Amino acid sequence: MHIVLDDTAMAAAGQGSILASRLIHRAHAEANWFLYAPTCALVEADRARPGTAEHLASLPGVTVLDLDLAAVLAVARQQTWAAAHSLHAAQPTPDRPDGAIIATTNPDRWSGEAVRVLDLT
Repeated sequence: MHIVLDDTAMAAAGQGSILASRLIHRAHAEANWFLYAPTCALVEADRARPGTAEHLASLPGVTVLDLDLAAVLAVARQQTWAAAHSLHAAQPTPDRPDGAIIATTNPDRWSGEAVRVLDLT
């Protein structure tokens, strides 16, 4: 299971969301559960709730995704960096042929996008 946290999910985790906490626990405790924090979304989450980035980056079950060239090009084409980097991170790759699910507290944000969504509300 591959799950990308968008900025709203990261902020929810920082506010004690039970559903976000369960995802973090599963990614740490269970094999084949992977949780990703795109850098741009991490920045936005930290702006909304200071301390979120440091907290999430320190968790052993969370992989922080850097901006590589492909991510930079994807981000450059979108209006918001957080959503663009999250969407890019959820796309299929050789390691994740089915892509990843985006965990969010704002599922409407992803309507019309070719991505699976996990509603944390």
